[in-house]
Amino acid sequence: MKHRQQLRRVVTASPYRAGVVSAAVLAVGLTTGILLTQGNGSATPANASTVAVAEKMGGQAGAEIAPSLVTPSPATPTPSASTSAPAPAAPSSAPPTAAKAVATPTKAVKKAPPASKVLDYDYEAQINGWYCGPAAARIALTARDRQPSQDDVAAALGTTFNGTNSADDVTRGLNNLAKTNFYSSTFIQGSPSPAQMDQLQADVVHAVSSGYAVVANIAGSATDTDGGWHSYDGGHYLTVVGYRDSGRTVQIADPAFVNGVSSYWMTTIDLANWMATRGYSA
Repeated sequence: MKHRQQLRRVVTASPYRAGVVSAAVLAVGLTTGILLTQGNGSATPANASTVAVAEKMGGQAGAEIAPSLVTPSPATPTPSASTSAPAPAAPSSAPPTAAKAVATPTKAVKKAPPASKVLDYDYEAQINGWYCGPAAARIALTARDRQPSQDDVAAALGTTFNGTNSADDVTRGLNNLAKTNFYSSTFIQGSPSPAQMDQLQADVVHAVSSGYAVVANIAGSATDTDGGWHSYDGGHYLTVVGYRDSGRTVQIADPAFVNGVSSYWMTTIDLANWMATRGYSA
């Protein structure tokens, strides 16, 4: 009863002090479970003195003080975007895209020539003493499935009673009659050098492995691999129709048909020396 009188005096003396005291009382009421109701007022306050103070205050003072007594709920912390781990990406259901194939151009590999080769040809001995050029060229043409007469070849080479002038005439006639541009002329001025010997070997292998015989213009004497002696001091034409040992040795078809010999083998070095000051068509 004494406490109630003190509270009434405080309220009467100063509205400001009454507001402060009321706020304290309300705070106590909230922590002690005071029930304040609206409407029909059926609920009974737990402490009658506290309710009296609240009723005494009334009006605007109570409205201004009440919000200050509500303790705000702490905000739920929001995870920082900088510290949160990224969500793992969902696996894709689409099938993997196949890598686009890049076509790599392939360079054609040149096939190595065989170590040995002999052409199929039709041998025919020269029909007179000055037709060695036409007869040798005709043998070469038969390796290309051409069968001209020696007279026809002589006309193409410009052969006369004095014979055929040079390898250039044979080259021109072979290209015309074989309908090709394969043949070209090579001349050896003086004694052949090692480079010229190597070139002759390479030319024979290239021509024969490609299906073309070589026509050589020689002068003087030479010995074949069997020891046979062959001499043409005034000059002669003959045909290279094959090779062996990668071109180090060549097979010769000789249209002169001396002593019944139509073919023999000779080293490329000996053939190169035999053609000194002359040339060949390959």
